[in-house]
Amino acid sequence: MINQALLNPKSIVVVGGSNDVQKPGGAVLRNLIEGNFKGDLYVTNLKETEVQGIQSFQDPAQLPEVDLAILAIAAKFIPGTVEMLVNEKNTRGFIILSAGFSEESPEGKLLEQKVVSIIDSVNGSLIGPNCIGVLTPSYHGVFTKPIPQLNPKGCDFISGSGATAVFIMEAGIPKGLTFSQVFSVGNSAQLGVEEILAHLDESFDPATSSRIKLLYIETISKPLMLLKHAASLIRKGCKIAAIKAGSSEAGSRAASSHTGAMISPDDAVDALFRKAGIVRCYGREDLVSVASVFTFPELMGKNMTIITHAGGPAVMLTDALSNAGLNVPKIDSAESQELLAKLYAGSSVANPIDFLATGTAEQLGTIIDYTDQKFDNIDGMAVIFGTPGLTPIFDVYDLLDLKMKSSRKPIFPILPSLLTAAGEVREFVAKGNVFFPDEVVFGNALARVFHTPKPAPADVELPGVNHEKIRSIIDASCDGYLAPGSVMGLIDACGIPRAHEAVVNSAGDAIQAATRLGFPVVMKVVGPVHKSDLGGVVLNVKDEASVAREFERMIRLREIKKIDGVEQVTETTAILIQPLLSGIELIIGAKLEPKFGHLVMCGMGGIFIEVFKDVARGLSPIGNDEALAMVRGLKSYKIIQGFRGQQGVKEELIVDVMLRLSALLEAAPEIVELDFNPLLGSGDMAVVVDARIRLEREGEAGEGVNR
Repeated sequence: MINQALLNPKSIVVVGGSNDVQKPGGAVLRNLIEGNFKGDLYVTNLKETEVQGIQSFQDPAQLPEVDLAILAIAAKFIPGTVEMLVNEKNTRGFIILSAGFSEESPEGKLLEQKVVSIIDSVNGSLIGPNCIGVLTPSYHGVFTKPIPQLNPKGCDFISGSGATAVFIMEAGIPKGLTFSQVFSVGNSAQLGVEEILAHLDESFDPATSSRIKLLYIETISKPLMLLKHAASLIRKGCKIAAIKAGSSEAGSRAASSHTGAMISPDDAVDALFRKAGIVRCYGREDLVSVASVFTFPELMGKNMTIITHAGGPAVMLTDALSNAGLNVPKIDSAESQELLAKLYAGSSVANPIDFLATGTAEQLGTIIDYTDQKFDNIDGMAVIFGTPGLTPIFDVYDLLDLKMKSSRKPIFPILPSLLTAAGEVREFVAKGNVFFPDEVVFGNALARVFHTPKPAPADVELPGVNHEKIRSIIDASCDGYLAPGSVMGLIDACGIPRAHEAVVNSAGDAIQAATRLGFPVVMKVVGPVHKSDLGGVVLNVKDEASVAREFERMIRLREIKKIDGVEQVTETTAILIQPLLSGIELIIGAKLEPKFGHLVMCGMGGIFIEVFKDVARGLSPIGNDEALAMVRGLKSYKIIQGFRGQQGVKEELIVDVMLRLSALLEAAPEIVELDFNPLLGSGDMAVVVDARIRLEREGEAGEGVNR
């Protein structure tokens, strides 16, 4: 829990405070003093009687009661010190700057657990260990610089890395980005990014709270908590951007189905961020640029005007916006010709609007007014204005400041002359403005903010399914892949259309089944995982003789794999026969990702899943709008719509299968992998042709089942 002793203490002690400001204990004390902490400030130092002008208690036991302790002593001394503070000084807030805990060794982890246990016993709050501290309007409890001038409307920033927090502030402050609070959670022994975000949500005040939240995350320990509170904050009017570092996987994961091979933890992060409405970023400058976009009025449409006195940057920004799904439409109207007449000869108003290197502040103001008031097809403006150093440009930036405050449409300033116009840029920022130094970074950030969806509804309405039948099949099944009959039973219980089929164990039964289903038929082995790799799928079997011949060949197929160095043999147990159908091959799948829950996947199916890897993923339960966005976001969406005379498939049929799959996963959380591959679609038909479902009730894969 986060308490007032941590957030707004009336007294603070720096344990290990020092006169040496090049040490954490000295630097944090200096920052507390320079930050004008209004409460009582104490220091303990075993060797000093006074530290930075403050009385030092050489014996911590002599301290008066104190709300918050900031510890900068060796890890081995911390458990005993914390225990004394908790029991004798009524201390309930703790920030441990020291390293030497779980990040370093198993022994350090035990120390960390002991400290947490002590603090938990009194409902205390702990930030750290191994962190730079906390920066709030109440106190500057960090040992680093810079210390930004805090602004209640600035960014709330939560970081799992202290150094990264420092570097992001270093990058943002010169561009005009401001901060409200900074929490460096370090090892997150008790309070991590998720808990701090939950506090920001639960304490949110629309009149006083910051509307911008920035996150740097290395480990998402409680993804569903993150999802809940991020989505809640965004619904309250906040904007959230986050870096999730550590997205690559070392080595390949052993996977026994296409879905298992295609979904990784980073896919789960993408799906969670999308469901919550979080803008995902991939680096410090990226995060700063997205946060800067957040400070401007929201772009309400896709059409941008680029206003510039330099052609090259305008071309690069046009490319960046266009490639990222925003528009730089041509402007050609009576009003645009009227504007052109007010500019120097050689100017262009087609968009980009280029008013030449000799363009004046007055001309810039005229262009902005026309764009704001007369160009109805434009939603926002990007103004690129630097200087070759011939004359000062204070007047241009003064005008830009005024227009940004009065324009109905957002104006995004791109000011590239960081050296030549350094004075002008500083003055522009001092007026409370934020700017972008690079047009391409800005364009990509703007597009990502624009395209990030709003949070999915908290309560998802799913189709009705036969819950009783689903549970009876699941409860009667063992872990592992389900038998074809059980798979068919689950599909039917969900109301998902499937191809008629028969599972046979003899050539005679195969002939009878094929005759009943109607030639031509498809024959598939039951058993091996990747049937097509073994010749375990035969299409267009047209007569009884071919059925008998293929049955005898296929029933002898075996798949041999090495798993953990041990050969595993899977033998064909039966043959499945279906009528031959045609259409677009799609895949709908799901996989349980530990702690996150189930990921639902859709995309091109059959063998093309491995070739094109054109898939979309969402965190279950998937609602109608979310499923529709996933389908429409596929690169192959035009094929689904119908392309060059080829019949497509109604997207609402695909969406319905995804919703029913989500309902199945809610009823049967023991499902850890599921493939409908292919889901065959054509016109008004979408049927499951092949399906595989695996259960697992125990072990790591089962984590996150109970949500």
